[in-house]
Amino acid sequence: QVQLEESGGGSVQAGESLRLSCAATGHVFGCVAWFRQGPGNREEVAIATISNVGTTTYADSVKGRFTISKDNAKNTLYLQMDSLKPEDTGIYTCATNGEWDPFEKRCISLQSWGQGTQVTVSS
Repeated sequence: QVQLEESGGGSVQAGESLRLSCAATGHVFGCVAWFRQGPGNREEVAIATISNVGTTTYADSVKGRFTISKDNAKNTLYLQMDSLKPEDTGIYTCATNGEWDPFEKRCISLQSWGQGTQVTVSS
């Protein structure tokens, strides 16, 4: 069972940057992703993924501003967030050990989830 712990969240002004980390204990494999749950939203939306073959995909709302990466040596997943906007506010959660759906171009059946870290962007 993979344990995930996010860090790096916080409160920033619009235009600033944050880097989220997701440290894993255990073997991480397959598709990995970052999700965001906005204020008042019940649904978590995938905003950045790395497929099992290393392909990265992004939600349109973050494309060009966010970068997902992973360091296999450190067993850690990252999300670099630049040019942050107030609408980026939310709880960010990492998830790993999923399968890549090549038709929908998204991770599915993710087995391990972190607890989430809050990001607040003020204007």
